[in-house]
Amino acid sequence: MNVLLFGITRDITGQSRLTVPADAGVTTVAGLKQWLGMHYPAFKQLQSLAIAVDNDYASDEDTIGPEQEIALIPPVSGG
Repeated sequence: MNVLLFGITRDITGQSRLTVPADAGVTTVAGLKQWLGMHYPAFKQLQSLAIAVDNDYASDEDTIGPEQEIALIPPVSGG
């Protein structure tokens, strides 16, 4: 599963894209968040994190598969 990273999520991992191994057992958005927190503890400190699956915002209950495009969208501030 390929995950695109932006903003602080890229800073946390040091990468603009990461691969979640197929044997990680990640099948939902909530599972992806848990996997990220285990491998990159700084993710647990984020106040909010939106996840898009195939260009649509996804909820924790949504299922995800290895063929889908997944993007982590961190909180944005500005004016």
